[in-house]
Amino acid sequence: MISLCKLGVKSSRNYGSFITADTIRSRDMTHTAQARTLPPIGQKSARLSESAVNMSVVLCACLGLSLGIQWVLWVIAALFHTEKFYDLAGSGTFILLAHLSLRWTGTRFLRQQVQTGLITVWGVRLGTFLFLRILKDGHDRRFDRVRDNPGTFLIYWTMQGIWIFVTLLPSLMLNLGKQEKPLGLRDYLGWSLWTVGFIIQATADQQKWIFKSDPDNAGKFIQTGLWAYSRHPNYLGEILQWSGLFLSASTVLSGYEYVSIISPVFVWFLLSYVSGIPILEKQALKRWGSEAAYQSYISHTPVLWPFKF
Repeated sequence: MISLCKLGVKSSRNYGSFITADTIRSRDMTHTAQARTLPPIGQKSARLSESAVNMSVVLCACLGLSLGIQWVLWVIAALFHTEKFYDLAGSGTFILLAHLSLRWTGTRFLRQQVQTGLITVWGVRLGTFLFLRILKDGHDRRFDRVRDNPGTFLIYWTMQGIWIFVTLLPSLMLNLGKQEKPLGLRDYLGWSLWTVGFIIQATADQQKWIFKSDPDNAGKFIQTGLWAYSRHPNYLGEILQWSGLFLSASTVLSGYEYVSIISPVFVWFLLSYVSGIPILEKQALKRWGSEAAYQSYISHTPVLWPFKF
């Protein structure tokens, strides 16, 4: 029994002799390396905070660039008392910021490229259409009491800069992010909604252009085509397009980035209650309000949505 105990002690001592300081250090280094492969919550939170700060800085730069472009062009417009390139400047700034935000990150994921491409198509079509329209008409009635007042004119240009930034916000966040996910249902639904909106807006604009180009329609209001279902189908198309772009961008948004839902809400509110529908409805009522045909039109045709909720 004593011999066995001595043998056990001896064996224990022999085993212990193999556990050297180098062995302990080696084990510590192994544990440290394993710990580094699983970053603690604090390190992860720090990286997320740093990413949020970086995105905030770039977004502020985008806002500053948007406003800066509008202010420079306001100087030219105020000097020449013209609003002829106002809408063209707006659509051009949309395209510029979309492409710059994509270039700054250098990621160029498929979702980012599609989103930027759709914004480009929208901007080129609408900007060209509005520029040709104002060249044809000679002026924009929105600016009749504004173009000769530099201070008020500046407010319009400043609001355009803010409108561009807020409307682009989901797409800017998408392009500035470095997270990629496989294309999913929201992407296809969003892009489909954009396509429907684009077709509605382009068709409505073309129908009204053709209607107004016919001398027989001089002094009349349009109530055919898409305009028989909505008094402002072009604005409906605009709202659908930006709603679709938010939906597709939301696939990779997270946390505070969902604040960008303000984009389609802002577009809807602006067109419905500020600069779009209220102004045009007031002008139309003043011009055709006494006509029975117009009274019948507004009583049977919805203002925006071609259906009632």
